[in-house]
Amino acid sequence: MARVNQIRQLYAMCATALVLGRADLDGADDVGFDIELPIFTVGQAAELANIHPQTLRQYDRLGLVRPQRTGGGARRYCLRDIARLAHAQRLSQDEGINLSGIARILELEEENRQLRREVKRMQAGDQESVFAAGRDGNIVEVQRSNRARLWRNAIHHETRELPGRDTFAMADGGSRASNPDAAADSKSMVLWSW
Repeated sequence: MARVNQIRQLYAMCATALVLGRADLDGADDVGFDIELPIFTVGQAAELANIHPQTLRQYDRLGLVRPQRTGGGARRYCLRDIARLAHAQRLSQDEGINLSGIARILELEEENRQLRREVKRMQAGDQESVFAAGRDGNIVEVQRSNRARLWRNAIHHETRELPGRDTFAMADGGSRASNPDAAADSKSMVLWSW
């Protein structure tokens, strides 16, 4: 129980630093905070972001933040939500921007943050990137797993001829007789389903 309280205190300190502008989400993520962990109640989030709880609920209704829900339906806010709340409050109070403008600004800033993180991962170059189509149709980077590597290696070792084809096209436009050695040299794979 003491460990849980220490973790809550660390997250509260991180949230305070985010609100005061002394930290950012990328930095919090880099040092090991789970920025998506739903840890703060409505009252805690309102206090940390210096927002009235009713304003917090209004931001929720408008979609500026999307808190997660417990099994009983209570809202729980994460570090990302706290940072968005504080930023929305600054834009509204200090800059006089309306709520639809704030929503668009927050959306673009989050997209920009995600793109910066993708660029940073790609520049690291310590691993190859794998991309997949997400449920919403967007292309997303996925983590490679040992299971996927084993599956890919099994495919490369179990090279088979395509049914009803005697030759396959080469990248340079020519063709060769299909054989296991030639197919193993190929850098492409055709997948289909019935």
